[in-house]
Amino acid sequence: MLPDPETPVCSAKGCRAAAVHVLAWNNPKVHTPERRKTWLACEEHREHLSQFLGVRGFLKEVVPLEEWEARGV
Repeated sequence: MLPDPETPVCSAKGCRAAAVHVLAWNNPKVHTPERRKTWLACEEHREHLSQFLGVRGFLKEVVPLEEWEARGV
């Protein structure tokens, strides 16, 4: 079953689960320090995606999707 088109989905390759976390990241070689790119993650893929970004020094923060949306970012 496909998720509702209005429901944000996980950014992990092939995953169609609903996202519950936002991984905010920045590639310092490409982006200004204040710029934040985002990946979405389901519970299952949060750690894997965080590690992928973390080992590259890109990960800035991981926050619940509801909190990110409340920030109005």
